[in-house]
Amino acid sequence: MSIQNLYQSKRCSAPEAIGLIQNGDFVIVPTGVGEPPTLLTALSEQRRQFHDVKVAQILAVRKYGYIDPETVEHVRPVAFFFGAGTRAGGQAGWIDFIPSYFSEMPSQIERGQIPADVVLTMASPMDQHGYFSLSLGADYTMAAVAKARSVVLEVNPNVPFAYGNCHVHISQVSALIESIEPVLEVGLPKIGPVQEAIGKYVADMIDDGSTLQIGYGGIPDAVVMQLTRKHDLGIHTEMIGDGILTLIESGAVTNRKKNYLPGKMVATFALGSRKLYQFMDRNPGLEIHPVDFTNDPYLAAKNDKLVAINATLQIDFMGQCGSESLGYLPYSGTGGQTDFVRAANRSRDGKAFIVLPATAKNDCISRIVPTLAPGTHVSTSKNDINYVVTEFGVAQLRGKSAKQRTQELIAIAHPNFRAELTESARQMQLL
Repeated sequence: MSIQNLYQSKRCSAPEAIGLIQNGDFVIVPTGVGEPPTLLTALSEQRRQFHDVKVAQILAVRKYGYIDPETVEHVRPVAFFFGAGTRAGGQAGWIDFIPSYFSEMPSQIERGQIPADVVLTMASPMDQHGYFSLSLGADYTMAAVAKARSVVLEVNPNVPFAYGNCHVHISQVSALIESIEPVLEVGLPKIGPVQEAIGKYVADMIDDGSTLQIGYGGIPDAVVMQLTRKHDLGIHTEMIGDGILTLIESGAVTNRKKNYLPGKMVATFALGSRKLYQFMDRNPGLEIHPVDFTNDPYLAAKNDKLVAINATLQIDFMGQCGSESLGYLPYSGTGGQTDFVRAANRSRDGKAFIVLPATAKNDCISRIVPTLAPGTHVSTSKNDINYVVTEFGVAQLRGKSAKQRTQELIAIAHPNFRAELTESARQMQLL
């Protein structure tokens, strides 16, 4: 059968495609905008027909009908990382949470530790050789494609065809539907004076020729906006977004000085604007790979001067970062923060930055604390931490004693809390 005939034989409606899901199945959906809206809408409409189906992804960007506490016995959401659409359900306990390093999720799927019965994903149109590109989220989805009983694509001409290890052949596809909706656009976070101040401290420490991993958020993007006059920067990251696109357009990114895959930008998922998605289409300078490739600390660290920039919610005197919960209440997830902190620490002349505003709730709460709140999920450990940056300066913790760490962190805390923090440190025999 020809490739085109094979394609036509697998075309169907969204309700028909959802019919491939069986009771008890574990359904894998890609990160962010890689989630297929038509398929997930159809699943939502049919959810009461199922029993004990679980739908898992690392960051839901829309709140579909199946994200519903009244129907969890039919279809239950599972989060690898909470976002706005799933956070409340996670905190209320009716959305399950599976902790994991982002880089290890493909191997957990391969080993059966995370099930993968069905894959639902967005995909680019098929090329002349029968391949689709999962450019918006190769992440753990490629591992799930290899493992799943059924692979269902939502083929959309607005999804870019990217290069790299992100391709699925028509022979691997169980069913496909077609849609023409624009890919969801996610704008840059709001950047205020605190974010700008933190961004300047970090930007001043980034050398020409560095390779960047940029996390999502106002502070990482504030750093990016102050790097447009740098030279020969490279990109090896998990997320490619509009902040990175700004750097590329400024000429600051050339990828020439990268030791690993020189001349190539590397990412595992995309989250941005239509302009970004168009930039990605058949761009020979960009490759999308599974997350066990992009976030592998050993591989990323092959780049000298690897810079990792990630945010946290709270940090204690020892340098433990609580980046994913508010006490015991889940807020986000581990994601790739630890992966890239470790990668930057391994890299020759690498720098791992953890960034955070010094306070929360209108300067009423210090984010630098003697000990993390009870139940806090530790994302980056005291043994991995290096640079910590607030709007009041930079603390360098790696290789420092507990006493030195405490002094460094108090120095970059909000002035209103320094006396209180100092007294707590004395009581803890740290000063």
